[in-house]
Amino acid sequence: MTGKTDKTKLFITIALCFLVALMEGLDLQAPGIAAHGMSADYSLDKLEMGWVFSVGVLGMLPGAFVGGRLADRYGRKKVLIVSVALFGIFSLVTTVAWSFSALLFARLLTGVGLGASLPNLIALASEAAGERMRGTAVSLMYCGVPLGAALAAAIGLFDFGAGWKLVFYVGGVVPLIIVPLLLLFLPDVYKQAISATSTIEVPSTKAILVEGGALKKTLLLWVSFFFTLMVTYILINWLPSILIGQGFKPSEASVVVLAMQLGAAVGTLMLGVAMDRLPIWVMSALVYGGILISLACLTVATSFPTMIGAGFLAGIFTTGGQCVLYALAPQFYPANGRATGTGAALAVGRIGAMTGPLVVGKMMVLGAGASGVMLASAPGIVLAAISLLYLSSLKKRPELNTSVA
Repeated sequence: MTGKTDKTKLFITIALCFLVALMEGLDLQAPGIAAHGMSADYSLDKLEMGWVFSVGVLGMLPGAFVGGRLADRYGRKKVLIVSVALFGIFSLVTTVAWSFSALLFARLLTGVGLGASLPNLIALASEAAGERMRGTAVSLMYCGVPLGAALAAAIGLFDFGAGWKLVFYVGGVVPLIIVPLLLLFLPDVYKQAISATSTIEVPSTKAILVEGGALKKTLLLWVSFFFTLMVTYILINWLPSILIGQGFKPSEASVVVLAMQLGAAVGTLMLGVAMDRLPIWVMSALVYGGILISLACLTVATSFPTMIGAGFLAGIFTTGGQCVLYALAPQFYPANGRATGTGAALAVGRIGAMTGPLVVGKMMVLGAGASGVMLASAPGIVLAAISLLYLSSLKKRPELNTSVA
């Protein structure tokens, strides 16, 4: 009976976390899909659009760190519910922003909610699955992100008279519908463990990230997160505008983004399952070699069909590689500091995600084309690969002071 109960809890946890991830992916892709109409309505130049892209990611930085820390103290479920409500409300506020400053504020608060939700989604999926299926569980949950981004791209093809605001309407209303489902049905394995024992204590942030040999692993994770998310968010935010600048129609750009996100869903599942079976160094070579190849393909592709293929390939390895990092990070921290450690890595990754679109915005103002953007991304990917390869040689940090899987 216990086995059936555990499987039911795992299914419910993955299903609900998948729905949240779906909306997170939609909202992450929404500014890129809405960029053409948004920039026209607010008379924004490319550098100002870079700020629209990046300010949401800026909000995700403190959101990820604080959300992870609060989750280790008070449980994943409570923090996740508040986070989902927050990004749903401010996605709707984005549609009624009355000025550029108000638009930035709405995207900032949306980012805080998005940032706080992700370490909780990772921790919930990881703890519900246990060590043996952790990579698969996280990938099943996280494939909602690229599918949500693909949904945003599909919405971009049909505005139903709402224009660029439609994607934000969907990204605001649906999360608010999901909130009561989380409240009623989402299990919290970590919170249950806290209630069952009085021996669990949450270590300090310093103890989790630095002490006991954790510093080296933490820094290596941070380097990989920084550069991987930097390239991923450059593509998420700027690929539609880059393609339109190359002469593709807005509808064709949306199709390429849709292909990229479908590839991301395939890559997330494929690489997540592979992670439970292959050593980290093999995953590192596979992921970062694939990213470099896909960047080269995006640079040389000229026809619409070849660009679709290049976008699909890029999705497999950028977002799929991101999921590998998400499944890997919890393994290097104790369960009673797992959300804190993962949240800190995500926060550093968000710095890269914020920096990338801003730098590309400046490059675009200076006249850099697609080839310049893609070539500028390559050195960071090499550094991320080296860091993950080195990390694979380090022994996992053991679980401390808790029975949570």
